[in-house]
Amino acid sequence: MPELPEVEVLVRHLLPQLLSKVVRDVRVQRARTAAPSSPAEVRRALRGATFVNLTRRAKYLLFDLQPKKGSKLVRVLGHLGMTGRMYLLPRACPPPKHAAAVLDLGGEKFVFEDTRYFGRFTLDISAVEKLGPEPLETEEPPGDFARGLKRSSQAVKVKLLDQTLVAGLGNIYASEALFLAGISPRLPARKLTRVQTVQLWKSIRKVLAKAIEVGATIRLAYYETGKGAGLRDTAWAPAEAPSPVERFYVYGRAGEACLNCGQGIKRLVQAARSTFYCPNCQRR
Repeated sequence: MPELPEVEVLVRHLLPQLLSKVVRDVRVQRARTAAPSSPAEVRRALRGATFVNLTRRAKYLLFDLQPKKGSKLVRVLGHLGMTGRMYLLPRACPPPKHAAAVLDLGGEKFVFEDTRYFGRFTLDISAVEKLGPEPLETEEPPGDFARGLKRSSQAVKVKLLDQTLVAGLGNIYASEALFLAGISPRLPARKLTRVQTVQLWKSIRKVLAKAIEVGATIRLAYYETGKGAGLRDTAWAPAEAPSPVERFYVYGRAGEACLNCGQGIKRLVQAARSTFYCPNCQRR
């Protein structure tokens, strides 16, 4: 599932393409994509509206549109689910088979492609109302973050995936941040010291910022082939650059040597998710 850095890079890529574009028509292919809104409600709300902003909250995209009539902005919440992609296509290109929603923008169309249909494109924005603090907004750990850790008996790696504790942090970067902070993923969250809590927050910010920096260098665009237009692979880096696994400190590197001490990276399962760590650098 895309994590905060992937969504942030996508927002930065789409924003200049969508600004000032007018929605001429809307087609939502599957009702569950818009739920609990209906496809008809989404169509009525967006037809004739103009894109005025696009932001990110945790792993969600928030589209702001100005209706043709009325002063109140319409906000649409987008979520990529596990396989979703959002991009613009030339109007002449047919939408892909698994297009969940298509917006006619005149010369182009905005496409939300979702193979497994776990994503969302809806007027219901309640999903962002109870999220925790954004890790990139404050240098020091917010009080809610420290208190949330102190109140939890869960392993710290498991607690970090709680979106009410910190917004947008996912499985990959939780493992990476714990390694950078030198904290065992098994350590109960409530046993973290104040120093460890501060270091963990800084490590979360560092790994997310670096991932965004790497992702921001990728040109997300379409290319022409003999078979027509297609989306360029939105992998983390061009083919000549190191693969994502080579850039990670621990994630996906079970059995390989730790970049710090040379000891083998270990893998364990926590809350049905894979955790990677160095048993030497992250002593309990």
